[in-house]
Amino acid sequence: MPVTVNVTSVIQKVVNGQRAFPAEGGTLGALIENIERAYPGFAGQIMDENGNIRRFVNVYLNDEDVRYLGGKATPLKDGDTVSFLPALAGGS
Repeated sequence: MPVTVNVTSVIQKVVNGQRAFPAEGGTLGALIENIERAYPGFAGQIMDENGNIRRFVNVYLNDEDVRYLGGKATPLKDGDTVSFLPALAGGS
């Protein structure tokens, strides 16, 4: 079940410089596990030590925040787009 995964530059270094790539998973959690197998270190960018999505990482399924859809249990279907967007800070 391929979905399109979008990542920002912060995560691109872990996925061989790709900004978007196909991946598979029936749920968001399974997708993250599959990406981690293909690109070790990916999950560490997204998940905390307890296996939860980090507070400062926003994850969207087709432009909807997964926090309101079921988190890691959010079901995915063929053709979906999942975006991982770590929050940025800076400026003065």
